[in-house]
Amino acid sequence: MKRDSKLSGILHILLHMIEAGEPLTSERLASMMTTNPVVIRRLMSGLREKGFVRSEKGHGGGWTVACDPARTTMADIYEALGAPPLLAIGLRTETSACLVEQAVNASLKDAFREAEALLEARFASVTLAELAADFHARMKARNLKETDFHAA
Repeated sequence: MKRDSKLSGILHILLHMIEAGEPLTSERLASMMTTNPVVIRRLMSGLREKGFVRSEKGHGGGWTVACDPARTTMADIYEALGAPPLLAIGLRTETSACLVEQAVNASLKDAFREAEALLEARFASVTLAELAADFHARMKARNLKETDFHAA
């Protein structure tokens, strides 16, 4: 089963945008992500509607971060993406007359709720600025310069 990587991808894109300090075109972002510019525009359109990014057309245009990275959490971005399902596993059937399956479903539903609550709490506790700081720490540990960050 293919995993939904939108959150990971958009966080990656946002960090590149923060680091660039200038507008980045969909083509340039797509090159960084090894994908098609259409995929970038599709992902970014939802974030633009929520005010996390903005885009400018024309010469010198591109995508820029429009939010405060110190106040924007992974949960904010997750919600802007439409809060896709966090878990790939589910119940065989939602409702069943079988008492065995009802017991299994009840236990699994509790476990799923607990796991999702933990993930959501973690997402809410990490800001874009903290992700950027982690990136900078990794750069420093490798003795890389700011201009080398695309190769990192």
